[in-house]
Amino acid sequence: MKPEIIVSSTDLDRLEGLLATPAARNRRDLDGLRDELDRAQIVEPEALPRDVVTMASRIRIRELPSGRERELVLTWPGDRSHPDDGISVFTPAGSALLGLSTGQIIDWPTVEGHSARLEVLEVLSQPAIQTA
Repeated sequence: MKPEIIVSSTDLDRLEGLLATPAARNRRDLDGLRDELDRAQIVEPEALPRDVVTMASRIRIRELPSGRERELVLTWPGDRSHPDDGISVFTPAGSALLGLSTGQIIDWPTVEGHSARLEVLEVLSQPAIQTA
């Protein structure tokens, strides 16, 4: 069973807009992201808990069972500002991470047909939350 996820209304609006474009509309490889958005709890950005993975979040994850830890930034499609540590939300792992909270684990099929198991260890920065 997949863990509960939370997505900000602003991220949802932008992602739905991208998914509706002619370039993305008929892409079956994006069905996983569509499914994730359909099942997400949607909240206003100011109501997001600080430990939720949003678009442009910098996070620390652990790959299971290897235990390998990495820092990643969840990026928008086409964003090249994080060439070494960015992961697009249009990839299977990127769409799986969106909306997860610290401590949650998700299994996600890779494009190679394997299963990846990822644990969110920490949300290091979350630009969706504006500080007062």
